[in-house]
Amino acid sequence: MQKSSWRLRLFLFIGIIVSVVPAFAQNGDKPDQTKATVMGTVTDANDAVVSGANVVVSGPTPADRHTAVTNATGFFEFTDLNPGVPYTVTISSKGFADWSTHVTLDPGRVLIITGSQLSVEQARTTVDVGYTTEEIATEQVKLQEQQRIFGFIPNFYVVYDQDAVPMTSKLKFKLALKVATDPVTAAGILFLGGIYQAADIPDYQQGAKGYGQRVGAITADGFSDIMIGGAILPSLLHQDPRYFYQGTGTTRSRALHAISSPFVCKGDNGRLQPNYSSIGGDLASAAISNLYYPSSNRTAGTYLGSFAITTAQRVASALIQEFVLSKFTKRGESH
Repeated sequence: MQKSSWRLRLFLFIGIIVSVVPAFAQNGDKPDQTKATVMGTVTDANDAVVSGANVVVSGPTPADRHTAVTNATGFFEFTDLNPGVPYTVTISSKGFADWSTHVTLDPGRVLIITGSQLSVEQARTTVDVGYTTEEIATEQVKLQEQQRIFGFIPNFYVVYDQDAVPMTSKLKFKLALKVATDPVTAAGILFLGGIYQAADIPDYQQGAKGYGQRVGAITADGFSDIMIGGAILPSLLHQDPRYFYQGTGTTRSRALHAISSPFVCKGDNGRLQPNYSSIGGDLASAAISNLYYPSSNRTAGTYLGSFAITTAQRVASALIQEFVLSKFTKRGESH
């Protein structure tokens, strides 16, 4: 990629930073005191979603009682729950036995209820434990796949539950393919191809053929990056490719958490470790692009410069996730 492409991407990056910094700079160092959230997906014994189920969250006082009805995908969500209150979550639907569990929430916690399968048996089922890690991870990823900014832009790689369990290799590949094949991703590639065509980068010809080459290159870049950095390397190195939203604490601690995310990740063992997956994915994707980019865009300087810009974009993206996008990310219909 030529210097003109560096300038274009750098200007875009600077624009993002300028728009984000005021959003969290105004907050000072005051802790973000938020209430708790409970969400989940209700299914039957055959893993089919149960829509129209009644969900009741009840506490020790009438003011602690909240009700909802699952939507077409079996999803429910309760926000603004009080921390420290012992709640009982009860799910009922015609033809099924009631299901319930007990929870007590910490400030700012987002709890995903797992294992809420309704049975046709007569007895009420109370479930607190007993589900495997893989089953819990599958349920959590299923909820992540409903996360969309403004209700339509994919935001699948952000975890709002600090107690999220590690993904299996199968789930890492599933989530990567979900992002790569989403219709909004395809629309974004076509749009970005138009911008590159107007800026005349990389050094393909103009016209329909050049636009097709640019769209193809962008598609190959994105697909190789998400599959290598989001599935292959995380599976081999046992690392979690997702961004773990902090949400609470001082502005400084949240900013440092976001800025460090491209370089530090959570391992499948729950410990922090160097983010070899993300860095390796970016480096590998840049190396593969040399196979199909014009020779004038294959210099060592362009390769390293492109990697640096990509890393800076990851930092900017994490800052926006931490301070802005959580407010606009739709995680299911609230009732």
